[in-house]
Amino acid sequence: MVRRRSGIHVVYDPNGNMQGTAQESLNEGAVGGGIRNVGAVKPAIDLTQHRKHLFYETSHSPSLADLVGYENAKGIIDFCFIANPYYPTPEMLEGLKENITNLIKSYPSSNPITCQRNLAQVLNVNPDHLIIGNGATELIVLVNTTLIERIAVPVPTFGEYIEKLKDQRDAELFTLKPEANYQLDLQSYLAWTRQRGLKALLVINPGNPTGQLFSLDEMIEFLEHAKDMELVIVDESFIDFAGETIPSLLQVAEQYSNLLLVRSMSKHCGVPGLRLGYCYSGNLFILNRMRQYIPTWNVNTLAQYFLSLLPSTNAAYHQSRIRLIGDVRWLYSALRAIAGIEVYPTGANFILLKIKGGMTAAELQALLLSEHRMYVRDCSNKVGMDKFHIRVASQGLEKDSKLVDALGKLLG
Repeated sequence: MVRRRSGIHVVYDPNGNMQGTAQESLNEGAVGGGIRNVGAVKPAIDLTQHRKHLFYETSHSPSLADLVGYENAKGIIDFCFIANPYYPTPEMLEGLKENITNLIKSYPSSNPITCQRNLAQVLNVNPDHLIIGNGATELIVLVNTTLIERIAVPVPTFGEYIEKLKDQRDAELFTLKPEANYQLDLQSYLAWTRQRGLKALLVINPGNPTGQLFSLDEMIEFLEHAKDMELVIVDESFIDFAGETIPSLLQVAEQYSNLLLVRSMSKHCGVPGLRLGYCYSGNLFILNRMRQYIPTWNVNTLAQYFLSLLPSTNAAYHQSRIRLIGDVRWLYSALRAIAGIEVYPTGANFILLKIKGGMTAAELQALLLSEHRMYVRDCSNKVGMDKFHIRVASQGLEKDSKLVDALGKLLG
């Protein structure tokens, strides 16, 4: 029976003790959420009302356009934006421009197999085991509504996995410890899941917002131990930035009938506006249950055209990916030299920072925006996370160096 009274679910710590509710966690993160002036500084852009209406009604950050308008957003560096800055190539973008009139005046194909084959060619997987969605979020909604009764979710995490369940109380939250830098121990998590009597669980690798990375060997070992689970969802949306060799489960997915991989193409391909994501599984029963509810034409013509370019630009894609990995390594090293922040190791194209000295993430976000025209992700509205963490995504060496300078002035 679907329970829809309050939409509140219980949060437990790894020892099984109740820590309150997700709604309480959100409200706690909202305490002091209005931007306060720090010293004599008054933000040129007042975020107080924006935060009230845009920030705490969702686990996502407001877009820059929501905050300052499309024109003003052009002059701000968006470090909240997690996407590959080096791909698509200029030639690919030019091709999209040249074909824009025909593309928007045409219906998308109603047969997904061509898109699946284009994507499968660069992933080296079976196209019949792919589902392509209007962004990973469409697929997460399908997973949550067609496959899940109850699920274990480690928090903090990407909020869609909780918010888009049929009933949010169907998620039981494994709260990660701040004193352990919100790091997930896979075996403790699996044991806790069994203790709770759950048969489905989520792992995001690399983690969001932590950037925590499990190696391919660690994930395979975990899957071997988790064979008694009915469904293991592994979100690999950032895995392409984990190393020169990508430690993805794609190549072994068909060995585990309970495994469902979810990946967002917004991040590694740099096309969030096209809305592309996909799922992969060796279990066609799982995929076919989802396919029943995918709308016809769910992938638009611009996105289909982009997918058709992937095979011929695969080498350029991997060059862009490896270039960005180098940028992130430089950014991580440079940020560690700033005394006022603690820098979390990362296997993604973003880095999580903890602010020392009492300044909140909301205050730092406002100062960076007003004084330096930079926008960072305040993570205080993520269930299970305190109000002193920001997340920054690499935007290339030139822009990243400006962020390091700004943080050094404000916190160094």
